[in-house]
Amino acid sequence: MACLFCDIAAGETPADIVLADDDFVAFLDIRPVFKGHVLLVPREHVVTLPELPAGLRDGFLERTQRLATAVVDALGAQGSFVAMNNTVSQSVPHLHCHVVPRTKGDGLRGFFWPRTTYADAAESADYAGRLAAELASGLS
Repeated sequence: MACLFCDIAAGETPADIVLADDDFVAFLDIRPVFKGHVLLVPREHVVTLPELPAGLRDGFLERTQRLATAVVDALGAQGSFVAMNNTVSQSVPHLHCHVVPRTKGDGLRGFFWPRTTYADAAESADYAGRLAAELASGLS
């Protein structure tokens, strides 16, 4: 069965990649809660967090930490919202962690996730480039 996130991780489906290594890929959500909303996925097809192999757990959390720092440093956010679903509300059945930039008064309340869009491919590429540059600098 085809998996959108496996296709993105393999480079078969285009995405605005902000981090890529042997085990993980992070890219912009195409329907972000706020611009700069990133999804982190393992390259290995894993559906839920309980299925994540032990050898990938530390790396998954470490990259989530880096992304949470990068959305603040690269985008000027005041903080971040980090979340994942397991099966219920999981729109793509492949483990993914949402890292969403936050600012005080941004309107996000509870578990209601309003969605926005990027104006065009150039705008999403700009957000991805800023995040990728921050991650590459080693500061995040």
